[in-house]
Amino acid sequence: MKLAIIQFEPKFGDLLQTIEKLKSLLKKAKEADLVVLPELANTGYNFDSKEQAFNLSETINESVFLTFLKDTCKEYQFSVATGFSEIEGEKLYNSSVLIDETGVKSVYRKLHLFMNEKNIFEPGNIDLLVIDYKGIKLGMLVCFDWMFPEAWRKLALLGAELILHPSNLVLPYAQSVIPSYSLVNRVFIATANRIGTEKELTFTGQSIITGTKGEVLARGGLSEEILMVEIDPKKAEDKMITPLNDAFKDRRTDIYE
Repeated sequence: MKLAIIQFEPKFGDLLQTIEKLKSLLKKAKEADLVVLPELANTGYNFDSKEQAFNLSETINESVFLTFLKDTCKEYQFSVATGFSEIEGEKLYNSSVLIDETGVKSVYRKLHLFMNEKNIFEPGNIDLLVIDYKGIKLGMLVCFDWMFPEAWRKLALLGAELILHPSNLVLPYAQSVIPSYSLVNRVFIATANRIGTEKELTFTGQSIITGTKGEVLARGGLSEEILMVEIDPKKAEDKMITPLNDAFKDRRTDIYE
């Protein structure tokens, strides 16, 4: 499969301008089978208040942004995973949504909230899950979830072959850690980061796609760009480190679990 990341800067609070920007970027990525966008791609990140965030966000079922992505998926015959500021009732979630030409296929809500997100969003209330999508076992995490190895390991134990990771990273650490998570879990990872500055926050770009041996398959810089690689997700079924060492079967869960 051809896996792509679009690294770009959403226009904070201006959904229509963000959509216009994405129209040309998604067209450039039309050869992909699956495209990953950054965290909170529909709104931008650095909200002044929960009220402001609520006014800029949408529900899953009535979303101009997701309808645009669904139509684009139909036009180019690919799928998109995107960060999404999600309204449910009176609550806000920092979510990731997998969508294709038929509609929403999976939703994940960020478990580990970073800094002021704790004043805006509710902690995720959906369990970590892996879906079998077009023959590929997919899991999703969002941004600061990267800090918690238990999340990556649980998805891998559930059979994930590819973990999609929309992000708005401002700390300088995650991109250097992602290859290690690929290696120890023997999975592919696509971390789609954004660029740009919103008030006091500057985002670190350097989106990254990693393979099952910890190899860097593609790495972005600090500007708008599209990363695209061809991967065989089934390689993630091989957990052998040496002919006598299985990364999962050799775990001593009798001692540390």
